Amino acid sequence: MSEVKRTSLVKTTVNTPFKIDFDWWKNSDNNWRVYLVNYLCPEHQVYFSDLTQEVLIDWIDPQTAEVQRVDGLQHVLVTHCAHLAGFVTANTTLIDAVFRTLLAHGNQALSPTQLSAEINRPAETILRTLTGAQVYKGIRPYHS
Repeated sequence: MSEVKRTSLVKTTVNTPFKIDFDWWKNSDNNWRVYLVNYLCPEHQVYFSDLTQEVLIDWIDPQTAEVQRVDGLQHVLVTHCAHLAGFVTANTTLIDAVFRTLLAHGNQALSPTQLSAEINRPAETILRTLTGAQVYKGIRPYHS
């Protein structure tokens, strides 16, 4: 008899961390780089507007001193543009506010409770939206 492989289903709660899965973007949308350019500040939009290929840069992890090759567009978005005033406003849509907040936190995993405190929206609403049938902007539960 063959053994049935069971998958573990983890129930998400308002304390489940979420982050942007950039691999999901790369696999789901051929134009993901064009989309991310729209989130850049005007200065960096000009710089990255003509770049059709990934530009890799060396980045040194400040905690481990490990050198990693990272996407330059993602790096400048997370380390510079996402920290500028007005990146997230009260009028930003829920999904966009979550996406921008995750970027502003360096794509560190944040729970709906933490996101709620940042964007002033109910944690339960954030959770319901992020755990629906559709994956929005690559935002997925993070399991370390």
